[in-house]
Amino acid sequence: MATTERDYYELLGVPRTAGEAEIKKAFRRLARELHPDVSDAPDAEERFREVVEAYEVLSKPETRELYDRYGHAGLRSGGFQPGHFDFGSLSDLFSAFFGDDLLTGRPRRARGADLVATVEIDLVEAASGTSREVPFEVAVQCGRCGGAGAEPGSAIVSCPRCGGVGRLQHVSRSVFGEFVRTQTCPACAGSGRRIETPCTACHGSGRVLEERTLEVDIPAGIHDGQQIRLSGEGHAGTLGARAGDVYVQVRVREDPRFVREGDDIFSTVDLTMTQAALGATVTIPTLDGERKLEFEPGTQPGQIVLLRGLGMPRLEGFGRGDHRVLVNVLVPRQLSDEQRRLLEEFDRHADESTYRADEGFFEKLKSVFR
Repeated sequence: MATTERDYYELLGVPRTAGEAEIKKAFRRLARELHPDVSDAPDAEERFREVVEAYEVLSKPETRELYDRYGHAGLRSGGFQPGHFDFGSLSDLFSAFFGDDLLTGRPRRARGADLVATVEIDLVEAASGTSREVPFEVAVQCGRCGGAGAEPGSAIVSCPRCGGVGRLQHVSRSVFGEFVRTQTCPACAGSGRRIETPCTACHGSGRVLEERTLEVDIPAGIHDGQQIRLSGEGHAGTLGARAGDVYVQVRVREDPRFVREGDDIFSTVDLTMTQAALGATVTIPTLDGERKLEFEPGTQPGQIVLLRGLGMPRLEGFGRGDHRVLVNVLVPRQLSDEQRRLLEEFDRHADESTYRADEGFFEKLKSVFR
């Protein structure tokens, strides 16, 4: 990524609270100023690509939210890669981003639509990272007509109503002067073309539906609901415009053994009353597999055992969260006569030193969330 250290808002010269219109206006201004066709500055091309990348992130709600929360590292972990466009001119640039052909006089080329696919993984898979084959249905360029929409060998003529421009202009006069209103040509839907013989495969649309499966790498530490962007894998555009993107939404299934809070993991362990009093070694589950824990004699209910670095990997790529194990002491509900006698005998021999005061239960509970 070209701008790993540069703030995208700073590049566009807008505040972090800027709306969509303000971001678009700033990008247009900078693009006209820095485009290599216009600027002679030695660093114009690099600055231009930085501005394009910044707009590509901030103009989409999904990538902007990811960037605002986790910065550049979050974008990388979320699968974002800046688009690679061959911007021959400013008009081509604005057409690719805005479908803006008013500068060119050419029929409008529409960028392909984005699509969303969903994949489910387990919490343990989210901790280690995994890959999934994601199936989806996508519109691709028709192989029979090459996306032209016409039967091979047949003619494509300019729309007689708009003269091949794809738009109609209406001029109205009033006491305030002339007003020009532009609208998409209804006869050709803005394509500027009329197909004499539609392609038999795509029926003139230039695109056909296709079942496609892509293998998606899911980074370790991903959160439930986050999306991975696959650039250019969405629906094909019209008249050669670039394809849309695929956003793979990752759903992380709940694990009955763990509770996730950010990058930390919480679980409980049950000790019998005698295990808590006498001490015990118990096997507990962790994200990395089973692990033996030793509990000292006199372990109290609500006690927290901290396993540092055994939580979820951080999306930024630096270390892992922690795993906190909360002790639950099981008190017997049913006792035999002999068990009751033994407990009563124990109670007769107990004194104040047997139940030494320790940190309160609620203080321990609070420490879970510190």
